Amino acid sequence: QVQLVESGGGLVQAGGSLRLSCAASRSIFMINVMGWYRQAPGKQRELVAVFTSGGSANYADSVKGRFTISRDNAKNTVYLQMNSLKPEDTAVYYCKAESGLYGSSWGQGTQVTVSS
Repeated sequence: QVQLVESGGGLVQAGGSLRLSCAASRSIFMINVMGWYRQAPGKQRELVAVFTSGGSANYADSVKGRFTISRDNAKNTVYLQMNSLKPEDTAVYYCKAESGLYGSSWGQGTQVTVSS
């Protein structure tokens, strides 16, 4: 299995920015799909942004143009740059990795709170 450690959450005002980090315990070259999901209170967990097995980035419509997913292969880390944050972006953000070799793994989550 792959251990994932997220960081970077916090409290920010609407219109502000945050950058989340997800550090993997194994080389992300061995991970097929890796990215970010979020879960707001009373709602289902939803995809935010992921790198697909082909290496391309997919985004939820609600974050397109505001969020950017990136990766640093040398650090085995995936980032989520979140700009123009809105109160509806408030949620616990989870990192997920899917690997044919190591299976599926979730991080512990990091809270993002956007005040109006």
